[in-house]
Amino acid sequence: MIVSVIYFIVYFSIFLGLVYLLFYNRKSYTSAFTKQPRISILIAARNEEHSILRCLTAIEALNYPKDKIEVLIGNDASTDNTLAIVSNFIKDKPNYRCITITQTIGNTRGKANVLAQLAHHATTDYFFYTDADIAVPKNWVQTMLSALDEKVGVVTGITTITGKHFFHKMQALDWLYALGLIQVVADVKLPVTTMGNNMLLRRQAYESVGGFEGIKFSITEDIAIFNEILSKGWEFRNIYNRDTLALSLPAGTFWQYMYQRKRWMSGSMHLPWYMAIIFILHSAYYPVLIPFWVHTSVAIMLGIFVLKLIFQSIFVRECLRRVNMTVPWYYYILFELYLVVSSVILIIFFFIPVKTVWKGRRY
Repeated sequence: MIVSVIYFIVYFSIFLGLVYLLFYNRKSYTSAFTKQPRISILIAARNEEHSILRCLTAIEALNYPKDKIEVLIGNDASTDNTLAIVSNFIKDKPNYRCITITQTIGNTRGKANVLAQLAHHATTDYFFYTDADIAVPKNWVQTMLSALDEKVGVVTGITTITGKHFFHKMQALDWLYALGLIQVVADVKLPVTTMGNNMLLRRQAYESVGGFEGIKFSITEDIAIFNEILSKGWEFRNIYNRDTLALSLPAGTFWQYMYQRKRWMSGSMHLPWYMAIIFILHSAYYPVLIPFWVHTSVAIMLGIFVLKLIFQSIFVRECLRRVNMTVPWYYYILFELYLVVSSVILIIFFFIPVKTVWKGRRY
């Protein structure tokens, strides 16, 4: 019982601290550029016939001079109509190029290999990364650039899920909640991670580590390049606002969702110790709470549950407010149930000895 009491004291103290930082330690950035530089947008595409047009249409609608945008699409051995769709879209757009990837370089595989080769074709000093199932916001480029001073090598925006189904809406809250936790930590200048679907790398920082082909291969190539760049002394920035909010399509099937999360959980093994503590404390909540019932009353148990729900709901609501989004009040309760069920299923699936399947490849 004493151990459980200590756990809840630590848990709620840290949670209260995170809520405080969310409200009172928000960082904002203003542009260090006196003019708009040329930039490169790099996209790896493998069998994306159902999503690539949405991605490219969003890029075409960017509020940034078209003659200063270079778009490089890497066709990663697609077996569907991805290449034909891309070719048709870019046929009258000289600033777009589609490059079919047929070889591997360095230590790379899969997506990392595509991005490594696209970097060799890029002609600018600023590499913007997004995925083929992502639609970036109109002010994405200038907002990301606004955080890039001479010491910063990595800038990360935020991403969430779009979709009409209840499960999609819960995933959207999940993304915004997790990225909110990361943002709070990043705002006290502690590095956490980046996201390859919404990332800006300075060319000089990228080349300082030898690019993707110069680092150890990882299925979460974005986390790997982030850690390597920071190890060279570069700084980072995370931006949590509407102008960097990219919208991802949901996983097409339940198993795609499971493998996607397993891939992310593999990447979480490389997170710094302070984020590991936060996630471990978060994951241990119910395993500690349920046995605690033997030593206490239902009223105390309910009080502990409600307190957690209040803290979490306040945190999620503020995350939503920052991107001009709202949900019905009962979604906050349903989100807690979603977290419980999905966490249990994903933890079990993570430890099942099967390879991660991603874009038709096994890792």
